[in-house]
Amino acid sequence: MPIIIIALLLMIISFQGASLIEMASGTDTFVDKDSKLYQDFDHLYLNLFSTESIVVMVEGGDVSQYEVLKAMDRLQQSTQNIPNVLEVTSASSVIKDANYRATGRSEIPRDAEVIDEIIGSSVPRVFIPDKTHAVVSVVFSGSASEAMQEDILRETERSVELAGFPADYTIIVTGNPAFNMAMNDEMMSSMSLLLMLSVILMIVILYLAFQHVRWRLLPLPIVLLGIIFTFGAMGYLNIPMTMVSMAAFPVLIGLGIDYAIQFHNRIEEELAKGESAEEAVVETIKHTGPAVLIALIITALGFFSLFTSSVPMIQDFGKLLMIGIVMCFLSSLFVGVTVIYSFHRLGKTNIIRKLRPGSAPRGNNSIDAEKDSGLLDRVIGKIATVSIHHPFIILTVASLLCVGGIYVDTMVPISTDTETFVPQDMPGLIDLQHMGDILGGSDELNIIIKTADNADPELLKWMDEFSRHEIEGRDHIYGSSSIVDVVKDMNGGTIPDNRADVEALYAEMPDTTRDRYMHGNSMTMLNLNIGNAMEQLGLEGIEALGNIVEEDIIWMAPPPGTSATITGGSMIFVAVISALTSGRTMMTLLGIMLVFFGLLVIYRDYLKALTPVITMIMVVGWSGGIMYYSGMEYTPMTATLGALILGIGSEYAVLMMERYFEEKDRGATPEEAMQEASVKIGKAIFTSGLTTVFGFSALIASPFVITSSFGIITVIDVVLALVATFVIFPAVIVFLDKNRENRKNKKRLKQRAGAFPIRSDERTQEVNVT
Repeated sequence: MPIIIIALLLMIISFQGASLIEMASGTDTFVDKDSKLYQDFDHLYLNLFSTESIVVMVEGGDVSQYEVLKAMDRLQQSTQNIPNVLEVTSASSVIKDANYRATGRSEIPRDAEVIDEIIGSSVPRVFIPDKTHAVVSVVFSGSASEAMQEDILRETERSVELAGFPADYTIIVTGNPAFNMAMNDEMMSSMSLLLMLSVILMIVILYLAFQHVRWRLLPLPIVLLGIIFTFGAMGYLNIPMTMVSMAAFPVLIGLGIDYAIQFHNRIEEELAKGESAEEAVVETIKHTGPAVLIALIITALGFFSLFTSSVPMIQDFGKLLMIGIVMCFLSSLFVGVTVIYSFHRLGKTNIIRKLRPGSAPRGNNSIDAEKDSGLLDRVIGKIATVSIHHPFIILTVASLLCVGGIYVDTMVPISTDTETFVPQDMPGLIDLQHMGDILGGSDELNIIIKTADNADPELLKWMDEFSRHEIEGRDHIYGSSSIVDVVKDMNGGTIPDNRADVEALYAEMPDTTRDRYMHGNSMTMLNLNIGNAMEQLGLEGIEALGNIVEEDIIWMAPPPGTSATITGGSMIFVAVISALTSGRTMMTLLGIMLVFFGLLVIYRDYLKALTPVITMIMVVGWSGGIMYYSGMEYTPMTATLGALILGIGSEYAVLMMERYFEEKDRGATPEEAMQEASVKIGKAIFTSGLTTVFGFSALIASPFVITSSFGIITVIDVVLALVATFVIFPAVIVFLDKNRENRKNKKRLKQRAGAFPIRSDERTQEVNVT
């Protein structure tokens, strides 16, 4: 009873912690805050120069009509008053300024011919790209928090409703901030869907595959309790919810339920032997507790390699998995065993009855007669028998498939189109893509220039010359923007030759214009427009283009004492995807080493350390082969599969190995011990494996393509891990164990022969007897 009360109190505390969880999709989920890449991007670019825009697109009929322009003007006046908005630009303000210069009246003229003339001569194309589209841009600082961006977005949407656009016009509020908010909402709803689907699938598989015990659905609430504890820890430890970390919970349900099943299966087995409830609990904790704890440690070591990733959201994924498996283990050990013990005691007083007569597991002091054992027991036992008796054939075929899979794995393509990672029918994505189709791409390479004097005419002339060279000489650079453009506009199209004239122009500029391109007297910004490069070139193409621009900066060096650094969102994603995908091989190798040395430290036995690792290396190779021949692609999430395979699959092998040596300690031969272990624990491993498969299957239903593909591949890999546990593991451990025993026996015989040499007359006597 005290354990149940403590669990309930912890659950209440966890709900409080879960309320502190924040959604995150910003740059800091992709890039380590301590890295130079993040320092350049966040501290220099975002904080000093970057701006974000909420774009209001007006489309339908002729956008140059007076009623439409007046509505745009009302929208601009309203949004300018939103807190933290730096400026609002639109065609209506340009038209009013042009009309003021011509007539002295700052208003939109009613004459359609005058409007058309002003649009043709003064309005930039970005504000009215064609006769049926117009744009209002609400600009704010790029360093604004997500909460601040959401407030600006909501206020802009309200302003659109009050602006009074004609009924036959469509108004679309879009831009990167609107897309990020839509993605956060989609992530939250997707999280709820995945958890609910995981629970439903678990109920189905437990009901069908866990029939040999009473209270067959009990592992599910036990593991969900562990998930609640994990949610609480996530909030208290400030671990954000990202598009990667949200996949951790279906994974944890699949992993955590294995612990609950193992404890449940063992205590029922002990009770079926006729032991008292107290003795059954002691035997369960004595034998299953250490085995599951070792499996947990090895799983954690496999997951530990995730921390080698330089991407924060992958590290957060690893943190959640680590915390989650510990919480699920504690829930299964303390709450699960306590509940079964209590149910059994209450069942004796007929308060709680068995689900059906004879549902408790049968005694297994030795393998029951075939007629008494279930179909699953017979199948598992038969597989073990075949594996033990034909190790060379099985291991040769498995090894060839593994080596082939590892070879072709290097040829599996890598998906780097980030827009394909999110739901393709998400309205926020559709609106963003529509804006790109109308306005053209807005991707940029942002060059931060550090100098001793921002007003140096030589610096401005270099920036102007370098910009022209890049636009004329590079196919995918379409334009540039910098303080040079403003200076030239104010000075008749030329750059002044002396510093004093430049400073005078700076003094006349609006603060918002000057601050957009300069910071103090020592830093300025040059933006190169690369259109819709993310779609046209992909990340590899953007990376190549960035390298070319860097080479051009070296070739066309800026004035002495000046340095230039390329940064911006495009370069951030290039570095992130490269880190995610190129590091997967090292992550897998590190995981293998950690699992091996972890087992070696725990058991101090090379055989026990090597056997699970060999089994899981087979799965890693097979997985690569399946990905290649099925045409799958690696994504930032599937790049972590090596660590997950090792973490999940090693658990099955360790549990099987623990039972194998337990049976050997009772006097069984290697073959007999493997048969006993396969039948006694095989059903529990098979059931937990199926529940893990079903848990991962929930990921397939995710609207996020990156998560869905991760679900498909992990389902395949867990199935492969089960196959390896039942087919490869018995062959490996019996073969190696028998060889070790044979070597020990030969060594003993040699030692005995050396200690008691046989005399020649004794040999003669033995020959005669023979």
